[in-house]
Amino acid sequence: MAKPNKKGPQTSVDIFCSRCGTQLYRYRKGGKGALVKCFKERITVDYTATPCVCPGCGNEFARETLIRGAPAYKMIGGKVRMK
Repeated sequence: MAKPNKKGPQTSVDIFCSRCGTQLYRYRKGGKGALVKCFKERITVDYTATPCVCPGCGNEFARETLIRGAPAYKMIGGKVRMK
């Protein structure tokens, strides 16, 4: 399978923790669907100190994985929301 496009789409979304509302990432997302995964190369601003853990409440919101050979975060359902 092909790797995701490094440049990615132009539309950016803000990703927040569902529990406490702390901003986690600014991400270049493609498509209209729900946020299932975040490729690390498309994250423009990272507000987390440790990967996949919310800095506000300490809640784990994702898991690190490889998708199509590229490092990514697989989101846990209902733990994050985006605007």
